[in-house]
Amino acid sequence: MRVTIKDIAELAGVSKTTVSFAFNDPARISADTREKVLSIARQQGYVPDPVARTMSSKRIGTIGLLLPQSIPVAFGNRYLAQILRGLGAACETEQYSLTLIPPIEGSLDSSVRVAPVDGLVTLGLLPSTNAAATIRQRHIPFVAIDVPDDLGIPSVCIDDHRSAYNLMRYMLDLGHRRIAILMLGAREDQDPIAEGEDEPEMYFSGAGERRMRGVEDAFSEEGLTTESPGVQCIPTESTFDAGIRAGRLLFGIGAQRPTAVVTMCDEVALGVYQAASECGVRIPQDVSIAGFDGIPEGTLLTPPLTTIVQPGYEKGEHAGRMLLSAIHGKSSRSGPMVIETRLRVGGSTAPPAVRMKTHSAV
Repeated sequence: MRVTIKDIAELAGVSKTTVSFAFNDPARISADTREKVLSIARQQGYVPDPVARTMSSKRIGTIGLLLPQSIPVAFGNRYLAQILRGLGAACETEQYSLTLIPPIEGSLDSSVRVAPVDGLVTLGLLPSTNAAATIRQRHIPFVAIDVPDDLGIPSVCIDDHRSAYNLMRYMLDLGHRRIAILMLGAREDQDPIAEGEDEPEMYFSGAGERRMRGVEDAFSEEGLTTESPGVQCIPTESTFDAGIRAGRLLFGIGAQRPTAVVTMCDEVALGVYQAASECGVRIPQDVSIAGFDGIPEGTLLTPPLTTIVQPGYEKGEHAGRMLLSAIHGKSSRSGPMVIETRLRVGGSTAPPAVRMKTHSAV
């Protein structure tokens, strides 16, 4: 027969409420009473019913990370793991668990409606979406990651525009003018190199657009545009395989090979490295490659990847702490927390090689 909270209360000579406090709110009883209750519970093999605990405390004890894609696709980008680690660290300090919430049949709104959580961290979800409206209707706190910093909502973000400008400004200063840009946010119906098997990227926040505006501002200083001769803009998914496909397209036989490939995602850059190796293209002698994210794997490449470092762990940890503070009714930031990025220069970038013309003797 299953041991109940009533059994523990009778054996300890206390009320059921006291037993509940021993497990859920120990500050409300003495240390001696709590130890007595827990000791008897251990002896009897008692485990609190999580459903009953939820009903009494009105809290579930978990926060959710709302993913814009299915779990297999989302974790195809290693940068997400950095955010997840930071969220996990924040949860651990409050003894909360973390639940991953992907779309249900392609709908984030449906996921939000049934998610058993005390609050949500969202990735790039704008307040104008149906899913965001459903979060507000549920009256649960949420913190957004990677949304514009002028929305006036609790959020953790970077300055995508300035970061991408700094990256492209560096590449232009090296002398590159034949540049391929692998942009964020491809859809199946617009990606010329997609195989049609993966789910489409869903960047609700427009991070890709903000980064491209930074690229365009850097170009304009040199009298260039994204339509200039020698400039290619290719939308890609944020996956390793998408980077391979893009690299094969750029480095294949007969291709107008750029002197530089700038990716807006390190995961894509890893794939471009693979394609370069397959095609016999040397980095950086034949082509420079730059990324955006600063994942640890970039430093292990040969040569190490030049990239914009945006600290994913800190993003996740700050978002988690902000959310937990709101759940506990503590004062929390009402606006954005903007985290600084930095350019990390690796061996993958160099000035474009000078191709000398051979002149016939007169």
